[in-house]
Amino acid sequence: MKQSFSLLSLTALFLFPLMSSACAQSLLPVEIGGDTELDACASQGRIVRLDPNGDNFLSVRTGPGSKRQEIDRLSAGALVTICDKRGRWLGIIYAAPGTTTDCGVSSPAPARLPYDGPCRSGWVHEGFVVVVAG
Repeated sequence: MKQSFSLLSLTALFLFPLMSSACAQSLLPVEIGGDTELDACASQGRIVRLDPNGDNFLSVRTGPGSKRQEIDRLSAGALVTICDKRGRWLGIIYAAPGTTTDCGVSSPAPARLPYDGPCRSGWVHEGFVVVVAG
């Protein structure tokens, strides 16, 4: 008996496993906490050194690395909370522009865990962040 494969079944066989592994590795949550006495996140930072003659924004990414998907853009002067670090990439938490939301990271969190809101989170290169507190 001869087997035949449709284009759809070949696509499912070869493409879907690649897509799911790419999606699984594209999101690396920013982690907070890990100490019973210190704030859940160690430092506050400000976005700096953006090229006003270039794109003049800093890409926030789904994980550490310039190949990761861009999920947001921050302007010069934006304040962020620095919570995680992988190499030269910082895991940050920040309120939506124009809001004053309390992101809930100024109290201790004994266990290290992924941040889940109410603010935004993502990864930026450390070369564009200056620590202003902490």
